[in-house]
Amino acid sequence: MKTRAAQSYWLITLVAASTMMITMGARQSLGLFVSPLNTSTGLGIASISLAMAVAQFVWGAVQPIAGAIADRYGPGRVIAAGVLMLALGSALTPLMHSTWGLCFSIGLLSAAGSGSGSFSVLIGAAASRLPAERRGMASGVINAGGSFGQFVFAPVLQKLIQSIGWMGAMWSLAVVTLAALPMAFTLRRPHQTAEQHAARNDGPSLGSSVRDALKDRSYLLLHAGFFTCGFHIAFLVTHLPGEVALCGLPAGVASWSLAIIGLANIVGSLVAGWAVQRYRSKYVLFWMYGSRALLVLAYLAAPKTALTFYFFAAGLGATWLATVPPTATMVGKLFGSRYLGTLFGLTLLSHQVGGFLGAWLGGLAISNLGSYDLMWWADIALASLAALCNLPIREAPVSRQPLPA
Repeated sequence: MKTRAAQSYWLITLVAASTMMITMGARQSLGLFVSPLNTSTGLGIASISLAMAVAQFVWGAVQPIAGAIADRYGPGRVIAAGVLMLALGSALTPLMHSTWGLCFSIGLLSAAGSGSGSFSVLIGAAASRLPAERRGMASGVINAGGSFGQFVFAPVLQKLIQSIGWMGAMWSLAVVTLAALPMAFTLRRPHQTAEQHAARNDGPSLGSSVRDALKDRSYLLLHAGFFTCGFHIAFLVTHLPGEVALCGLPAGVASWSLAIIGLANIVGSLVAGWAVQRYRSKYVLFWMYGSRALLVLAYLAAPKTALTFYFFAAGLGATWLATVPPTATMVGKLFGSRYLGTLFGLTLLSHQVGGFLGAWLGGLAISNLGSYDLMWWADIALASLAALCNLPIREAPVSRQPLPA
């Protein structure tokens, strides 16, 4: 019986990781299309960066909404709808020739679709089916799935851009994303007995849980740190190809750097999932954010060669999205798994507010200043602050007042 339960745990985790591989692989490789889009449309890097920045924000804004719907009705339908939107947005992008058109296809459709099949829904779906002692490792495996997607998608899409053009590559991406549809069926909510349904609906409401969370200092500090994570990741995933070009290196260095980030984050995510089961999550996050500040300082001091970018990418990848398992674990510790999709979704919204600024301000910096130097120093300062924000967090369940009889 225990063996069958263990197999069920791993099946749920691996299906969620496979879904994340597709949705995050598609999303995290969009920076490769910035230069071809600019050449084809003539819109300018700042305008295209705005569309990418809108995508960062929408991806975050949809997380608590998708999480709340999944918490209420089950994740299967949410994931299926998200996959269809992601495919449609990718298919429409080559037909757009204006900033607002790109904001609609990339910024709204693709981002909302990817967000509906991402962390809040998938980690929430797994957490509701897994015992507490398995959730940290499961979130690490699911997160690693997204990193593996980046490792696979980035070089493949770069090759497709070079061989059949960016439009053909984008249409190919639309077709590939549909492979996640069958996985939505596996992650649908299992049938519940009347007793299970009653137990599920017992306790505080969604609204009261959200209000309690937004008054909690530890939860707000977690948001502040995750804001910086979003700034860092969105700036790099959008503008690393541009930084590579500024250094006079070929486009292949950018695609392989993104792939190395994804590969390294597979290891980083699994280590993070292991670490949160043994150490306090806030200390894990402190060292992750602190290491980013030191790594960017080292990059600025290093000669800008292909090897430098590959080592930089490996270092980045170690903590890239490995912040997700300890962050999700802390939200679960504070408030339980009942509304984890919603509450972690709100944390992801903070992440993507930072992401919006990282993508957009990076475009403004290169357009107006001709370099990303100011962005690198801002990234160092924010990473240092994020590390310090995590130290006062307490890792204990929030005590709630009993409901009136």
